[in-house]
Amino acid sequence: MDERLKVYEDKMKKTYEHLESDYQGIRAGRANPHVLDKLRVDYYGTPTPIQQVGNITIPEARMIQIAPWEKSLIKDIEKAILASDIGITPSNDGSVIRLVFPELTEERRKDLVKDVKKKAEEAKVAARNVRRDGNDAFKKLAKEISEDEVKQLEDELQKLTDKYIKDMDKLMEEKSKEILTV
Repeated sequence: MDERLKVYEDKMKKTYEHLESDYQGIRAGRANPHVLDKLRVDYYGTPTPIQQVGNITIPEARMIQIAPWEKSLIKDIEKAILASDIGITPSNDGSVIRLVFPELTEERRKDLVKDVKKKAEEAKVAARNVRRDGNDAFKKLAKEISEDEVKQLEDELQKLTDKYIKDMDKLMEEKSKEILTV
């Protein structure tokens, strides 16, 4: 692959990976520890990921259990969960925190699918913006390289864009299907 294309492929790949990580945070009726990925707890004055201050387990299909290594962190972890957009109220028994995921209603599933589609659309727009930036950069190179080379670079970039958009659509379909599966 042409080195001049590599930069734009990397940007599109990052966009795809970002979409993938966004999707991991969307719950589909089952307990998924990735919903906690973005949560931080104040640990000795440092915002620390919950995964680094306790043990996270899935004892049942719709429950996440967090056992902090220090009991003093229970209140802080609860606060972080309540302040987040997870939409689940934690319960604790003094030593562990339990998050019980309610069964998703049909309406909530449809809302989540809309959200999934919106995130995919935003990612596709980002990929198209990368393509536009690439095409602009290639046009500026027209003084140094032939028109045929510019056209070839633009065609290759278009193929890359098509590939990533197709991958994003596939990812969106899989996530939507997962959410709608009861």
